[in-house]
Amino acid sequence: MTEGNFVDYVKVHVASGKGGQGSTHLRREKYVDKGGPDGGDGGRGGHVIVRGNKNLWTLIHYKFQKHFKAGHGEHGGKQRSTGAKGEDAYLEVPLGTVIRDTATNTILFEVTDDGEEKIVLQGGLGGRGNWHFKSSTNQTPRYAQPGISGEEKQITLELKVLADVGLVGFPNAGKSTLLSVMTSAKPKIADYEFTTLKPNLGIVEYRDFRSFVMADIPGIIEGAAEGKGLGHYFLRHIERNAILLFLIPADSSDISKEYEILLDELRRYNPELLDKQRLVAISKSDMLDDELMAEMREELDKEFVDVTYLFISSVAQMGIQELKDKLWVLLNE
Repeated sequence: MTEGNFVDYVKVHVASGKGGQGSTHLRREKYVDKGGPDGGDGGRGGHVIVRGNKNLWTLIHYKFQKHFKAGHGEHGGKQRSTGAKGEDAYLEVPLGTVIRDTATNTILFEVTDDGEEKIVLQGGLGGRGNWHFKSSTNQTPRYAQPGISGEEKQITLELKVLADVGLVGFPNAGKSTLLSVMTSAKPKIADYEFTTLKPNLGIVEYRDFRSFVMADIPGIIEGAAEGKGLGHYFLRHIERNAILLFLIPADSSDISKEYEILLDELRRYNPELLDKQRLVAISKSDMLDDELMAEMREELDKEFVDVTYLFISSVAQMGIQELKDKLWVLLNE
């Protein structure tokens, strides 16, 4: 899914280097008659390595460069000199990137730490030089091993946003507005569905110079777990969040039903998502008077037995500090 400079899904072709050929050199010196074999080994081919980089937040640098090839190993030399190894090819990725084999769609590994390195393809081994093959019956072998060819494949880089809190809700629930109020992020805000087409990250400043990261995930629709709309592109970003903050507007026809639909989509996509901490925020609550809010509380107390809920309004700054406090408590439990 791409919008602007945010790229979180790319396919690239990678190839490791071929190993260098072993040398068939025979030792020749002025006063040494029949010096025998002294050919060195070939150097190994370069690896293809994926490395985590905390300074990156998108895969945009792979938007136009799709092919990466490691260097070949050099051939062996005389006096048993081993050839230089091929230059490794490095793919720098943001933290939270999953690497898949495109052909089989299997996950090879994921990178979550800065500086973490994982080898995608091994470089080919260098061939052995002729001195390895000498024996009492074959004192001057004039042959050596060729280097082993490198490998190549297509891989898929899939970024899953790393954030402490992920905003979950239907389109136009007010997630982007809440993010803009709680952080310095400036997401696109408009009065139509699917205004947000990419995850937006913001840092929430808390008391005593403490902070946590919040992610505005594009709106979920019913059927997203089956890939309806762009469901899979959105839902995978929720997997990395420590807390799921469900945002449901106060003018919804049935708040508890909307919450159940959202939960069901998460359950069908990945049941493990339901093990995460959850909090429900009733947004746009500034349109409610005290009497109506009291009635809603009476109903919601019966519906939300296992999850905490609170009323907020991003525009009126209502309940925002209480929301920060509850999120901070959940993050540090």
